[in-house]
Amino acid sequence: METKDSNGTALSEGDSVYVIKDLKVKGSSTVLKRGKIFKNIRLTDDPEEVECREGKTTLVLKTCFLKKS
Repeated sequence: METKDSNGTALSEGDSVYVIKDLKVKGSSTVLKRGKIFKNIRLTDDPEEVECREGKTTLVLKTCFLKKS
């Protein structure tokens, strides 16, 4: 299956994406603000999720909240 962002654009390994909505991070008091850019994403087995790095932390984000930049 193909991984697509919120607009239906195909995503691939190493793409840059940005957040289209403020998101609360589960298990943390951190909030990802709208417009935050994540570079060099990794695809997962689930086409609705991608892995992103923020510092030393790895986050798994839903593609419905991301847009390819």
